[in-house]
Amino acid sequence: MAEPSNLELVQIVAVLGAGVIVAPLFKRAGFGSVLGYLAAGLAIGPFGLKVVAAPEAVLHFAELGVVMFLFVIGLEMRPARLWGLRRDIFGLGATQVLTCGALLTGLGMLAGLAPATAFIAAMGFVLSSTAAIMQILDEAGETATPPGQRAVSILLLEDLAIVPLLALVAVLAPATGQNLRADWVSLAIAAGAVAIVVAAGRWLLNPLFALLSAVRAREIMTAAALTVVLGTALLMQVAGLSMAMGAFLAGVLLSGSTFRHQLEADIEPFRGLLLGLFFMAVGMSLNLDVVMQQWGLVALAVVGYMVVKAAGILAVALLFGAGRREAIYRAALFAQGGEFAFVLYAAAAAVGIFDARISAVMSSTVILSMVLTPLTVMAARRLLPAEKPDLDGLEAPDGLSGSVLLVGFGRFGQVVSQAFLARALDVTIIDNDPGMIRSAARFGFKIYYGDGTNLDVLHASGAGSARAIAICVDDRAAANKIVTLAKETFPQAGLLVRAYDRGHALELVNQKVDFQMRETLESAFAFGQNALEFLGLAPAEAEETIADIRRRDAERFCLEQTSGLYAGLDLIHSNAPTPEPFTRPRQAATPLNTEAGVLAGEALRREPSPT
Repeated sequence: MAEPSNLELVQIVAVLGAGVIVAPLFKRAGFGSVLGYLAAGLAIGPFGLKVVAAPEAVLHFAELGVVMFLFVIGLEMRPARLWGLRRDIFGLGATQVLTCGALLTGLGMLAGLAPATAFIAAMGFVLSSTAAIMQILDEAGETATPPGQRAVSILLLEDLAIVPLLALVAVLAPATGQNLRADWVSLAIAAGAVAIVVAAGRWLLNPLFALLSAVRAREIMTAAALTVVLGTALLMQVAGLSMAMGAFLAGVLLSGSTFRHQLEADIEPFRGLLLGLFFMAVGMSLNLDVVMQQWGLVALAVVGYMVVKAAGILAVALLFGAGRREAIYRAALFAQGGEFAFVLYAAAAAVGIFDARISAVMSSTVILSMVLTPLTVMAARRLLPAEKPDLDGLEAPDGLSGSVLLVGFGRFGQVVSQAFLARALDVTIIDNDPGMIRSAARFGFKIYYGDGTNLDVLHASGAGSARAIAICVDDRAAANKIVTLAKETFPQAGLLVRAYDRGHALELVNQKVDFQMRETLESAFAFGQNALEFLGLAPAEAEETIADIRRRDAERFCLEQTSGLYAGLDLIHSNAPTPEPFTRPRQAATPLNTEAGVLAGEALRREPSPT
């Protein structure tokens, strides 16, 4: 069997190439990159094209991706924020683990497993895949949302749970009984390792990184970041704890450091690559021989464990006050087993709790559940209706009229409204963010709840009698849809539209709106003028410079309307370096005739404009 350090170059190229090709295709098709990596691993593994014959070598190395992933998560979790999640971690997380563990243990015993075997099989499956769930949340942009933070809290508790579970494996081992002293020694070693990490993070790491940053060598900082992550993981592994939890702890301790963003930037490329390799290694590890030979048992195990675990998660989520949509989505997200199951099952096999058959079946069950998770999550997102917002105390538009209809009361719309209100115009304002509407009410604004992309809402808001519709939403697609509806249904109203960027502004011009304005244009002009004055330029000169930039921008915009987005690039002041000749000319150029001399003189007099 090939060792990780002796993997042939062709295998390395095959692994990387398969990930590069398959993962983007799956993500583009809407299945997510996780399923793509799993499929790529299965394709080149020992039960596919047999390019890689020893997936355990890749898996052992790629587990460092999970370690680095937890370190990056830790960097985002300041101790105060972590303390704020304590109820979700030790309340929601512990309840979910204990409830699902009890249900799955009962299911295993009903299937004929011995109590100790059923318990370890259940608890291994209870520990969901941190890597898979965090990748799915990250790709969907849901990590920072309240439901995403609750999911992170549960994952942290599950990562912590691996420690007592490994201790329980030793206690439940058939031949043990006099090992209590050894267990206490192991716990003391683990506590000592945690104390060392905490002490190093508090008093050693910040001074160390400050010293290294003074050297101004980027590669040294990268090496130091990798040393911290891998060194902490190694210490935790030696102490019998989870490498991932050690890396997370190191990240938390460095979350308040001034070097946090630098560390995250240094680790990020390694994290992404190794995490992809981890999922590929999981796909390679799926033993299709066991699946084919025991297909009935494996299928029943996958369906049974996932359904029962999902039911337990759903019940706990509802008990803790989650909405129906969040509860079902969490059940779909957490219904699989995870990478820690392999650690727990290996320990159980080593002490005789699992025989070879049970170990193979349970490992295949966990892997297949991880493969199915992206599909169950995708199905949940498509089938679940969006949760209805809390509209208590909000008023929907009905039979309104006014000279101006303002759609969208975000940071842009709030400023725009002042111009209308200053002239005592009759303005109707609608927005679809309940929180924004309630917040605006505290400042004396009357905002109606309504979605401007809905034609009925526009009618109810008085668009049919409005002289102008000011579209101030910060969503490009929504703005375009409102423009289309208004042009078709309310031709009497002028359309004044907030443009997202230059390309959107060109779209709006093509749609023949009455007025469009890029959302950052004027503020950027004002910022630039004040910056020049701050740097010592006379106010008149600064104003003249910005006037010239404004003229160039308007001229370029006109060219783009006829010739595309890349027209008029010579009107932009660029910081691209000007090519210099290898050798300077020894004498000045002499024009061939009078006309050439005149043209050359005019070119020299013109202000140079880089392309």
